[in-house]
Amino acid sequence: MALPERFRPTTTPFTDPAQVLVGPTWRITVLTERLLRLEWSDDGQFEDRATQVVWNRDLPAVPYEVSHDGDALQLSTRGLQLSWDGRRFSPGGLQVRQPGVRDWRSVWHYGDPETVQEREAGWHVGNLGGTARTLDEADGAVPLEKGLVSAFGFATLDDSGSLALDDDGWPTPREGEVDLYLFVHGYDAPAALRDFHALTGPTPLLPRWALGNWWSRYHAYTSGEYVALMDRFADEGLPFSVAVIDMDWHWVDIDPRHGSGWTGFSWNTDLIGDPEAFLAALHARGLKVSLNLHPADGVRSFEDAYPRLARRLGLDPDAGEPIRFDVASPTFMQAYFEEVLHPLEAQGVDFWWVDWQQGGASSIPDLDPLWLLNHLHFLDSGRDGRRPITFSRYAGPGSHRYPIGFSGDTVTTWESLHFQPWFTATAANIGYGWWSHDIGGHMFGERDDEMVARWFQLGTWSPINRLHSTSSPFQGKEPWKFGAEARAVMADALRLRHRLLPYLHTMNERAHRLAEPLVRPAYHADPRPESVLPGSGAFLFGTGLLVAPLTTPADRRTRRASVTTWLPEGTWHDWYSGLRYTGGRFVTFRRPLETYPVLARSGAIVPLVDGDDLSVANPAALHVRVFAGADGEFVLYEDDDGGEPTACRTRLSWNQADGLFTIDPVVGDASVLPDLRRWRVSVTGLAPSGTGAASEARTTYDNATGTVTVDLGVVDPAVGASFDFALRSASDQRLDERLFALVHDLQVGYIDKHVLWEFLEANPGRVARVAGLASLPIADDIRDVVGELLLADLAAEASSTSAEPGP
Repeated sequence: MALPERFRPTTTPFTDPAQVLVGPTWRITVLTERLLRLEWSDDGQFEDRATQVVWNRDLPAVPYEVSHDGDALQLSTRGLQLSWDGRRFSPGGLQVRQPGVRDWRSVWHYGDPETVQEREAGWHVGNLGGTARTLDEADGAVPLEKGLVSAFGFATLDDSGSLALDDDGWPTPREGEVDLYLFVHGYDAPAALRDFHALTGPTPLLPRWALGNWWSRYHAYTSGEYVALMDRFADEGLPFSVAVIDMDWHWVDIDPRHGSGWTGFSWNTDLIGDPEAFLAALHARGLKVSLNLHPADGVRSFEDAYPRLARRLGLDPDAGEPIRFDVASPTFMQAYFEEVLHPLEAQGVDFWWVDWQQGGASSIPDLDPLWLLNHLHFLDSGRDGRRPITFSRYAGPGSHRYPIGFSGDTVTTWESLHFQPWFTATAANIGYGWWSHDIGGHMFGERDDEMVARWFQLGTWSPINRLHSTSSPFQGKEPWKFGAEARAVMADALRLRHRLLPYLHTMNERAHRLAEPLVRPAYHADPRPESVLPGSGAFLFGTGLLVAPLTTPADRRTRRASVTTWLPEGTWHDWYSGLRYTGGRFVTFRRPLETYPVLARSGAIVPLVDGDDLSVANPAALHVRVFAGADGEFVLYEDDDGGEPTACRTRLSWNQADGLFTIDPVVGDASVLPDLRRWRVSVTGLAPSGTGAASEARTTYDNATGTVTVDLGVVDPAVGASFDFALRSASDQRLDERLFALVHDLQVGYIDKHVLWEFLEANPGRVARVAGLASLPIADDIRDVVGELLLADLAAEASSTSAEPGP
């Protein structure tokens, strides 16, 4: 049976013959200057169809040179040089070299091992890892599969075991014995990802609402309880955009003759008496709704959809025999979607959480059922012009086409928190950019308010921010269930995540169009051994931000948690305090619970939702944060969330020399924007000049962070606007204020506080303070936290040195 057109992906698998070298049992295809396809087939049959992983081989032609010496050949492009002896592929007979690289890592041999090191094993010297299927029951690190980025500069994608897609898009046995893709990108991780996505298809554009806060809890809610909870969140100013209903939405206490209650497709009307009214109430509150599915046990006779599905499949609905979940049957899968899931969607279910439990068995040899389930769910969700989305576990390379990823049920410990940011960022090495974790931990572990608050902060700066917990009265993630300090931090984290929506949605579009995941390891932008140091988990967050997660408890005396990471070259501004850091070195960041190490590069521009708007619509008020010190540009992307989006772009720019911020006229269809939009702009890293714009009533200055804010009012998108700040760049004039606040906060004896402060007052020069600090009779933790402030901005230190009087 042929599936409907919606289940047939668009693929372009045939390569320009001019890019292919072929012999009786081999083929070598030049796909890009740094990407080769290497095939071997004893019977001379090769695979030209799309596969589960590779959909596009019709890439733009690139020049190459080839020479033959009998059976042997030499092939070269601008990015690689291949030598092959013409025999069955072997380490001694097939090598590829990176031009211009002369050390021992410059040559790849066929069959070279690509070991992914454990995270804490030390410096990475091999493949830098991709991701893993799940974090279920993980208490800390789990082994990772390979990625496409390597410290050696070579990485392979073995597609030999991937099934082919037939004319109907259905998986089927393939041709060929060896089908290997060789990525020769050196340390250029972004280029490797661009080639990978060109080969396998882009990351889809997520709906804007998916980037807000998600509420999820394994709990037997009644409809009234759930709606009341959403109302309390709104009353407390805690914005949520997605409501995930765990398995208790359906019947779970069933007659044992039917088997397990994990599988279910019928509303539990004891809890949710009027499902359509319940879903309508959530929609009225601006929430999209996802329901949990464990489809492994199939559809049984007590299900509402059983008679329809049985008749559709030619079975006797009165017989009562369970209908097996046959993922390998096109007939069953089409009927399953149309008779079981679509009626629930017609009631108001927006998308599905596929919590698969069937394992790896199916009637199609070598098929991973999870892959096919993800594939079909995603394609089906995009019917009728909707923007597709699904929510399921990772199923190997190519899974980036089926966002969003559900990482599973982790243990609630510091060890799990410590692993998650590194795991999330490293997934970018296999193009998988939209992981959703159980923020705050799922099960077991222990109660630790500080840990959960730090997890909420990580959620703000994660691809997807989904709170979740197991079925326990003690593990809910409602902020009011925690102590006052942690509660305030959690609320701030949720509000900031929501305010980031304009920035996040622009990064969403960049991920789709440019193969640039929102969260990436720091070495994607700064490829050097120091930036690959395991342990810190620091990651890039979009185009202008770097996050160094705090995943260990705070020091008791300083009340600060710490993390050490490589900070790339340039000048960076602390998101919260405005403190400037000089990059190109290792930095240890120490933060109290209320703040987090988020750094903005000079020139970064970050648009935020302004005011108390809790919706996910394109906002009527924007607050743009600018970090001075260099020119900057940000092209804001906005659309209507349609499958074929109506969209527009607004270029925002900062001219450092002139202190000029500019909003260009909108490009595209401005109908997606609100009729009236107010703009507020804050520039961090400036000091007031005492003249010009700084004296205007609509301009304010925050001395604590060195931030100037101007209210531009309503701006016509067709015209744009600009504002001359008429201000000068500022070195950090607030150092003593920061130091006093730090000393005041230390949990130490008052005599120790006085000794430390008297030393700092007696030595006003930065250099003298740094030199004297080492010999001061104070504990190392105190010395270190003071030293961070003194050495944050090395440019200021150099300036201070030049200003010091001579002997």
